Amino acid sequence: MKIATIVGARPQFVKIAVLSRAIKLHPEVTEISIHTGQHFDQNMSEIFFEEMEIAKPDYFLGISGLSHGAMTGRMIEEVEKLLLEIKPDYLVVFGDTNSTLAPAIAAKKIGVKIVHIEAGVRNFDELMPEEINRYLVDRMAEINICCTSLGEENLRKEGFGTEMINAEVYNYGDVMYDATLFYEKISDAKSTILDDLNLRNKEYVLCTVHREGNTNDPKMLTEIIGALNKINETIPIIMPIHPRTKNKLIDYGLTANFTCIDAVGYFDMIQLVKGSKYVITDSGGVVREAYFFKRPSLCLLESPFWPELVSAGYCLNSKIMKDEILKNFALLDTTNKDFDTYIFGDGRAGEKIIDQIIYHYHNKANKKSEKTSILPTGYNITA
Repeated sequence: MKIATIVGARPQFVKIAVLSRAIKLHPEVTEISIHTGQHFDQNMSEIFFEEMEIAKPDYFLGISGLSHGAMTGRMIEEVEKLLLEIKPDYLVVFGDTNSTLAPAIAAKKIGVKIVHIEAGVRNFDELMPEEINRYLVDRMAEINICCTSLGEENLRKEGFGTEMINAEVYNYGDVMYDATLFYEKISDAKSTILDDLNLRNKEYVLCTVHREGNTNDPKMLTEIIGALNKINETIPIIMPIHPRTKNKLIDYGLTANFTCIDAVGYFDMIQLVKGSKYVITDSGGVVREAYFFKRPSLCLLESPFWPELVSAGYCLNSKIMKDEILKNFALLDTTNKDFDTYIFGDGRAGEKIIDQIIYHYHNKANKKSEKTSILPTGYNITA
């Protein structure tokens, strides 16, 4: 049995580490890993494979730096060629990026079964490219793996798991939570970033801003930087800066009065989140990591990535206006301090996902008439 896994954007490298480790427990399964090249520099890509001790991708496509349409088109073309060559039984895609959508389209066109990890996420904002990607990939996948109960609920409401949309839907939790549990102690031992930045046992705010909607609009980025500069007057802000954000600050003539550092690897990021008092971010991955480490967060999006975190009181979201950001930041002390919940599962998502794929391969892959899905014993979990 062959499973092709494909990644291209930074959060996906964390996710593939979990899945690859679970696949190694099954000698009857071969993984063929593909890197689209969407993120390709040392700290945005290479360092993740080195730190997490996962094998370098079997194939590197080197597709980056293009518009959404051009990048998606190139990826479809190159991934299709590759899939026809390697003939996998399944293609596993992660999240909601161009490196999720394009490979799924290529696989669907040639009959390779698709597993979508992190399915069912909805912001109900179709101006976000990620939202469009989610709709399309969920609809193409044979197996949709949700990481929260809300994600599963979203798909059920849309008709998934019925005769109309006979895709299978499961909630096994979040592979990013698996990764956090597995790598936290390794990060504690290996990362020196808190000492390097003289942050250990000090209060600071960790901030990341990278989303195109926030960085490509001069007004939006001006509002964000203005708010961050003001917050920095009372508590230091540390920002690992995305290359696009760094370039846009220069283009727009904006000055960040807080500490900006180059993009960091996964272990350093764990330490920065874990050591912070608060997190401000427009990243769906970082806002989850804030929750994993019990840090209140402010999401710089009007429509939150994870409504589950907002409704539970762990995260606030904000319109991109300086005064609104400052007002919501001041409210972070009032957020829910009881982090003893399991919104993202029990930390065993990776092994459950692989077990489900193996089960599907042996019991359902060639049974076209079967209309309902049956979970392996003990796998109907909502932790």
